[in-house]
Order: sequence, then C-alpha cells, then structure tokens
Amino acid sequence: MTLEQEIQKRRTFGIIAHPDAGKTTLTEKLLLFGGAIQTAGAVKSNKIDVGTRSDWMEIEKQRGISVATSVMGFDYKDLKINILDTPGHEDFAEDTYRTLTAVDSVIMVIDCVKGVEKQTEKLMEVCRMRNTPVLCFINKLDREGRDAFDLLDEIEEKLDIKVRPMSWPIGMGKSLRGVYNLFENNLNLYEPSKTKKVTDVVEIKGIDDPALEQHLPQSSVKELREEIELVNGVYDPFDTQQYLDGKVAPVFFGSAVNNFGVRELLDCFIQIAPPPVPRETEERQILPEEKKFSGFIFKIHANMDPKHRNRIAFARICSGVFKRGSNYYHVRQEKPFRFSNATAFMAQQKETVDEAFPGDIIGLYDTGNLKIGDTLTEGEKGLYKGIPSFSPELFREVINLDAMKAKQLEKGLNQLMDEGVAQLFTFEMGSRKVVGTVGALQFEVLQHRLLNEYNAKARFDAVSIYKACWISAEDDAKLDAFVKDKYRHIAKDKEGKLVFMAESKAWLQMVQDNFPDIQFHNISEF
Repeated sequence: MTLEQEIQKRRTFGIIAHPDAGKTTLTEKLLLFGGAIQTAGAVKSNKIDVGTRSDWMEIEKQRGISVATSVMGFDYKDLKINILDTPGHEDFAEDTYRTLTAVDSVIMVIDCVKGVEKQTEKLMEVCRMRNTPVLCFINKLDREGRDAFDLLDEIEEKLDIKVRPMSWPIGMGKSLRGVYNLFENNLNLYEPSKTKKVTDVVEIKGIDDPALEQHLPQSSVKELREEIELVNGVYDPFDTQQYLDGKVAPVFFGSAVNNFGVRELLDCFIQIAPPPVPRETEERQILPEEKKFSGFIFKIHANMDPKHRNRIAFARICSGVFKRGSNYYHVRQEKPFRFSNATAFMAQQKETVDEAFPGDIIGLYDTGNLKIGDTLTEGEKGLYKGIPSFSPELFREVINLDAMKAKQLEKGLNQLMDEGVAQLFTFEMGSRKVVGTVGALQFEVLQHRLLNEYNAKARFDAVSIYKACWISAEDDAKLDAFVKDKYRHIAKDKEGKLVFMAESKAWLQMVQDNFPDIQFHNISEF
C-alpha cells in the first residue's frame, strides 16, 4: 500500500466534554463497535466487573473520572481509527489542550439534561484556535432531558457554531423509542443494552415511508414527521466542506451507556472526518504525504507499568513513515536518536509496531531525553509550533515527610512534571520547591502517585503566591539587577527559565510599573 493510501485510511480524533457527560463511556462503545473489545466496561458500576479500557490508572478507577489522556487504536470498515480520550475535569485542562494539538478532528459529548457546560465552552475555544472540525454527540437520551431544539439553539449560541442534526430522537427518557438517522434515512429502534452491540436498524425509504407505522405508534410517527420537516426547514443542508472548515457541527443523539445512536455516529464520522492534515513548523507547512518522517511529542507518561518504571513519550506522526530501529534527528538537542522500541496502544495494553504512518500515535520508550513539544525528523531542523506551559492558578509548597526518601521524591517530582500535569518552581533562595497546577485535584493525584509509584511521602502546604510570570528583558544587565533586587521572589522552572513569583495582583502591578524594562509573560513560550 502506498503512503498516500495509508494516509487516506486514517482518522485521528479526540473526544472532549465537560466532566460526567459520558465521554469515556462513548469511547468504550466506539471500541466495542470497532471490534477492539467484545464487552464494554462501565466507568461507575457495581454490576459490571469490567472496567473501562481508557480509565486504567488506579486513581481513575477510584474516582470514576479520567485524569490522563488515553490513546486507543482500532480498525473499522477498512479504516484505522485512533481515539484520544481526554480528561474532562477542568483541573486537567492543560493535558486536554495539548492533546488537541495531536488530533485532526474532535467529537464533543454533551449531556442532554445539563446542556452546554462551562468546560465545554473552554474546549470549544481551543478547537476554534486551530479551526478543528467538531462533531457533537448529545448523550443520555435514556434520561428525561431538555427539548432537542432547545439544545441545538444552546449549542449555536454558547459555542458560536452553526449546527446540522444528522440524527433525530423519537421521544426521550421513559418515552424514548429510537432515533431517526437523517444521514442514511433509516430508523434505529431503542433497546437498552449496556454491554453488547446494538445492530438492529430498520431500513426505510425516507420519512414518508408507510413502513414507519409498522414500527412506531401513530402519534410518534406524526410527531417525528413534523419535527423532521421543521429540522429541514430551519437548518441548511449538510455541507462537508463547512464541517471541515470548523464552521458547522453535525449533531447526533444517543445514549452511550446503552450503546444507542453510537453506530450512526461512527458510520457518518468515518465518511466525513478528515484524514491527517498538514501541520505548521517554525519554518514551513509540512504535508502528510512528504516522504521524510517528522512528528512531535505531545504527552509523556511515567510509570504506565509501575512494575517496570517505564517512561513513554507519545508522538504524533505528521509526515513520512516511522520505522522502528531507525535513527531520527532530535531538533531541540540537535543530535540523532535511535528508537528500537515503539508501541501502539489499546489504553494500557501495548503492542510493538515496526512502522507507523501520518495520523498514527506511537509510544516511544524514553529515559528522559524527550520533552513535551519536542520534534523528531529525518534531518530537517524546524520545530513544530510550540506547546506552551500556561501560568498555573494554584500554588503549594512541597514538604518532604521522610528525609530518607529525598531522592525518590526528587525523581518522582521530576518525572511527573515531565508529563505536564503540573509545574515545578524552585526558589533561588533556600531551594524551596513550589508546585503550580490548574486545579486542586491535581495535588491529590500527585500525592497519590508519589506515594504509590515512587514510595515518596509528601504534603502540599498552602503558600501565598498569586501568579508565576516568566521574565525577560532586552538588556541582560537590567534583568540581572531585577533578579538581585527581587531574589526572594525569583524561582526557576524545570527548564531553568527565570520566573517571578508574585504574592498578589496589586503587588505584581506595582512591580511591573516600577520595572518597565522587564517583560512579564503568562506563558513559557515567549
């Protein structure tokens, strides 16, 4: 098969949502339809003893939420599908933002009871920054939710994107009877099944087919025909190019937990979603079909298998063919590296791959040479556009509770910071270590993982810091003078960049006014 054919076969997308909208459950059901698994697990369940494949960390199983992006691949109808299931919880938003740099399109899950929530709006802004195509799945139809038209209006208003329904619910909650597939003009009758595939589709010749009345009560048929007429009158016909340009979001309705409406979503998605798209480097745009290999690291995970202490860097392949055992140029370190071990993922389960193509996500075993944002090529020196660190919202000082385990704590902090879940700032004075995060839950995750994966006991104490600002100046002498003047408030990040740790908003403003030659940055890429 040629490189161009391999590229056309691939669909790489992320699943994003507000916490508890059913994102991980939908991922599980897509894997079920793809034949990657035979029985779906449940995120929170006492009756089903199979856990979901994408929530595999111990703390994820305990809390019933995703705290790390999971990567899974499967084959469906001659296509290679790569899914990245992201954390919905806002405390892990940075991991989600980085993951969105590695996908070509997105499925956004919305709860039909709660509608568009705050985190959904934030995630949509990130998609818009890159014009990423978005497809919506309105979930939990088995519950008494809001009116379908009201939900569509809210998506258009809050997410600032036009919508086009591709399936339509027949009832909701206790009165749910099925969904009508507008994309394929057929009927899928509702039959709850939490673990097995639902494949009963009634073939009909459009909404006016008298055969509809054999499957639905007269009242439901009348209401459905009226609503479909209204849908076709209110919304423009579906235009694939508008979807690919990020201007229109196709919408599907279903119940992921009951495997309902998922097949329609998947069958339409593989027809309209883009294959791997070109990517920008600092130098130029790189096309997927270029012969020379290139890719970038968007995520690092320490201890995917705690028994073996392995560290895996997740790479998105952007062009050419990756071949295991070949030497590739590490642009930041300006030297070649050989990767003799590359893996593909089914969540925590891994298999060795000998070659991979644009759109694929591979895991590279690493001893600490790779960092988030690194570019690998066959010799070209341009870096893929940076994945910045954002200034954290919360800060706490790391207190070691066992002096005999100082080395374990140091190693654990360094490796976990490489994953990008939090940022470490070391004060120039006294070597105090302060961790900055986007949300409070991350401190819990860090504490849990330090203890369980590194046998290091630590506590995180409150500290009076309002903001961490990276600092720079055109005149080195002025920067040195500022650092000397404010040495008690100067720290270095993990890369050794200087950071000013401001105690309050008013004080930060005063310092900025008093030192006009110093630039204060909210992101590390400046």
